[in-house]
Order: sequence, then structure tokens, then C-alpha cells
Amino acid sequence: MTDKKSILFILTSHDQLGNTGKKTGWYLSEVAHPYYVLKPHYNIVFASPKGGEAPLDPSSVEAFKDDPECKKFLADKDAEHLWKNTVKVEEFIGKENQFAAVFFPGGHGPMFDLPHDKASKHVAAKIYANGGLLTAVCHGPAGIVNIAPADAGDSKDTTPIISGKRVTGFSNDEERTVKLENAVPFMLEDALKKGGAKFEKAKEQWDAFVIADGRVVTGQNPNSAKGVAEKIVELVGK
Repeated sequence: MTDKKSILFILTSHDQLGNTGKKTGWYLSEVAHPYYVLKPHYNIVFASPKGGEAPLDPSSVEAFKDDPECKKFLADKDAEHLWKNTVKVEEFIGKENQFAAVFFPGGHGPMFDLPHDKASKHVAAKIYANGGLLTAVCHGPAGIVNIAPADAGDSKDTTPIISGKRVTGFSNDEERTVKLENAVPFMLEDALKKGGAKFEKAKEQWDAFVIADGRVVTGQNPNSAKGVAEKIVELVGK
């Protein structure tokens, strides 16, 4: 038995990049970098809406092919077992008190399935209601953009948790730079602002940028993933 606290990673189950004909999914560095920051201190659990193998964005493998931690992660049999055998998020309904934080990594996949996944919203809202952290990076905030206390089932408050909070995420400028503004179902920066968040971003595109406002922690882009994990360690404790 272990007394380690647990962190829930919620990965996307979506693998189609809109109508482009290209594959998407979760972004390698946004899982690998946080994984190795968090693993020494916590139990890491991987979940997804559909369970089973969560689709890895092939473009992220190419983009980070020379990154030491990403190469280590792809060769790590323990890590591979986690992302190829994710637990259905719904299986954690009623078990949310196991987790000190929920973390939504990005990749374009989360833009398509996580904003509407009732189980993910319920579990994340409940972890937050229990005093845990609500965290995300890059496109991962798509998973928290419309979560409200009511999603936990014990409140009637439908105001988004992000309302009035300082948050960040993949910016409109960055989306246009990668020329995928017409492939995504919505622009994340706009959606966060619509939810009442005080959106902030780095001065330069792709710079690491992390914000913690209370128990909501967000990072702007792939280069911010490690910083989000370090903030989780700071806030949850070892």
C-alpha cells in the first residue's frame, strides 16, 4: 500500500482533426513532461471518455522526436500501459475523493470531445468541489471551459468555474500560426473569455506561460506543460 496522493490525467478519445483528413489526439510533450515531474510524488491514473487506447497525435511525435523526455516516455513500458489502457472516466464517478488534482493535457483532440463529455465534467467538477486542483495545458482547457459546480451534482450553480479567474490556453494567434483555425470547432481563447475568464497570454507565441488562480492552474502551449506540473507539485505538496 502507498500513501501517495493521486493525480487524474484525462486524455481525449478523439483522433480526427476536423475535416482535414489528418489524425489528432493528445499531444506527446504535454503528457510526457508532466508525467515525469509528477510520477516521483504521486500515483498517476490515465482516463479518457471511451477508455482503452487514447489516440496519440502523430504530429506531436514528429515535433518532439529529439526531446529526451518524450523519447523516454515512448520507450517507457509503464507509461505505455497507462495510455494504451486508459480507464473510462465514468468509472471514477463516486470515487473522485481519490484525487488531489485533475489534469487535462492538450492536443487538438480535446477540442472535439471533452467540452461535451458529461462524465469528464462531472468527475473534474467533483474533484474541484472536494478541494482538489483543476488543471490543464494548451488545448486541454477545452475540458474545463464550461465546467460548473452544478456538474458535480451537488450544486445548482451553473456559473463556469473559470468565470472571473485568470486563465490561459492556446491563443488565437497560435491557432492561426499553425493554420488550424478552420479545423477546430471553436477558438479556445474566445471560449475561455465567453466563460467569463480573464484570459492572459505570453508576450511571444510559444513562450512558456503558466497561471495559477486559486485551485485553477492553466498553461498556454506545449512549452508550458512542465510548468503546470511543477505548479501542481507546489500546490498539492509532495
